[in-house]
Amino acid sequence: MVAAGREVSITMVYPIMKAIARKKLDFDRFCQTAAFDPGLLRDAETRISGEELERLMNEAAAFTNDESFGLFQGRTTDISDMGILGYVMMHSETIENALKAYQRYNVILCSGANLEWSSEGGDIRLRFARDDGRPMPRHCLEDMTSSVYHLMGLMSNRTIPLLEVQFAHTAPADISPYTELFGVEPVFGNGESFLRFKQEVLSYPILYSDPKLRLAFEPIADEKKQHLLTGRTLSSQVFQWMIGCMPARMPTLKQTAEAFGMSTRSLQEKLKEEDASFNELSARVRKELAQQYLRGKEFSIGEIAYLLHYSEPSAFHNAFKKWTGLAPAAYRKTTGNG
Repeated sequence: MVAAGREVSITMVYPIMKAIARKKLDFDRFCQTAAFDPGLLRDAETRISGEELERLMNEAAAFTNDESFGLFQGRTTDISDMGILGYVMMHSETIENALKAYQRYNVILCSGANLEWSSEGGDIRLRFARDDGRPMPRHCLEDMTSSVYHLMGLMSNRTIPLLEVQFAHTAPADISPYTELFGVEPVFGNGESFLRFKQEVLSYPILYSDPKLRLAFEPIADEKKQHLLTGRTLSSQVFQWMIGCMPARMPTLKQTAEAFGMSTRSLQEKLKEEDASFNELSARVRKELAQQYLRGKEFSIGEIAYLLHYSEPSAFHNAFKKWTGLAPAAYRKTTGNG
């Protein structure tokens, strides 16, 4: 799900890699041809410019000899390609909630482009555009449009009937891939890009939605978004990376050092230069997630202890009281949810 903008996550290159592999071509050779350093893919926290991603999309279209590469990549997008944003969308209740999650957290993947929609006579017009008003490059636009459409159908396990499809760019020589994907013949070159469908589509339920999992993932997405908006030091990068590992795992010092390409000693020394430590960051991760979970009613204290990887609720109870001076149950009462 690609959009050219000011800055994008290096993980946006993963779908390019997957699409090239699906065409049974060599990604390493593509990297050589496109003068791209594949070593950048080893750190999921790396950000590259939107212009660089746009260049890679154009290079991939040429490398695969596929004029509709963006369209192809979008229709093969999976929820996992979108990281934490994808998991929040997957566990939203309806298509509308999933699209709102995309709007809210898209900055985690890319800045500079998003979607919006409006109701027009009982129909929904879902628009795709750059924030600065500049035209979105063709392959990026087609990837974003086709991936959103594909994921809407994938998450709801329904065919999404479209009434109209329009792209701002001029028509390519062969429009059959568009008609095959969208079920209608698109209109090209009218200055706006959108999908139009019946309003009832927004109320389609997400098939595997689990509200508890959504509420577990949203605090992590909020942390990642806030972090990107406020800048980063090494300690903030480590904190953000650890947040991204939760609730699947609570990373060790060794795992964290390896993720940042340094020894445990080097990591500890660099953190110390910023008046931070690995143990302090680990505690902060748990404390901030614990407070967010306790402000809601969805998880019991025992479940929160499990989400934060404590061996037993009593260990969580003791740690939380040390951080805040309150037991978890007492803290929950102060938020009005006790």
